[in-house]
Amino acid sequence: MIIDVIYAAYLRDYKVYLKFDNGAEGVVDLNHFANRSGVFAPLKDLSYFRLLECSKQLGTICWPNGADIAPDRLYELMLEQKQTIKPTSITFAE
Repeated sequence: MIIDVIYAAYLRDYKVYLKFDNGAEGVVDLNHFANRSGVFAPLKDLSYFRLLECSKQLGTICWPNGADIAPDRLYELMLEQKQTIKPTSITFAE
């Protein structure tokens, strides 16, 4: 099944609120991506991590340096972390 991220917002730390095109939504903690090297190395800096965007073209989140995470992996992480939520129960960073 192909699933796309249609909305993403930084929350706090390495937590991101995601909404998928199948109606699922929730929070994903991406802290383990901040410990990787290569294209993910800049994500160690939270100020850089916060620059994430939802790319309609790619159907996932990405950063200015070209780093992105496969949408199906994001979906799996959301389910594994049991972080599906109602949108009214989150607080977005300003």
